[in-house]
Amino acid sequence: MSAEQLSAHLGGADVREALAELADTYRERGVHLVERGKRWQFQTAPDLAHLLRREKEQVRRLSRAATEVLAIVAYHEPVSRAEIEAIRGVQTSSGTLDVLMEAGWVRVAGRREVPGRPVIYATTPDFLSHFGLASRKDLPGLDELKAAGLLDPVDDAFEALTGQDRSGDGDERFAEPNESEDAVLENREESA
Repeated sequence: MSAEQLSAHLGGADVREALAELADTYRERGVHLVERGKRWQFQTAPDLAHLLRREKEQVRRLSRAATEVLAIVAYHEPVSRAEIEAIRGVQTSSGTLDVLMEAGWVRVAGRREVPGRPVIYATTPDFLSHFGLASRKDLPGLDELKAAGLLDPVDDAFEALTGQDRSGDGDERFAEPNESEDAVLENREESA
């Protein structure tokens, strides 16, 4: 409360001297009476503040979009937002990059020297530390991701989705392009 508000509650008494005396009395205690912005308040003594501070770690999961953007930045850095969108195939919300920068995993790495000078993004040392990587070279490769079951081979995923075999034994529309036997024979005859 301000000194004027306190004075009004006490019937117009002069409270300035009393506030100064109270502040001096509380100076050696666990709380201090201080004036901040013309208002008087009690606050915890600075040497005891750490005992009363509550810190709760809040675990937040990244959205699928944020995870995709983080992976693209990690594997393709430095990368611009337009390049991220081209790889993902959808527009990227500015909030997605903001979340990654707030987490300390992505940073602005400069601007690309092309018309429009787009901002480019890269990962941070905190990203490497959080995921236990010594460098970006330690990121898992395609074979490691498939072995861990994180990626399905494209052909297996296609077969599971459509029930069609792309190996050439099934539907001819998906067979590998091969020269017909007639064309091979014609080429042999012409060279002979």
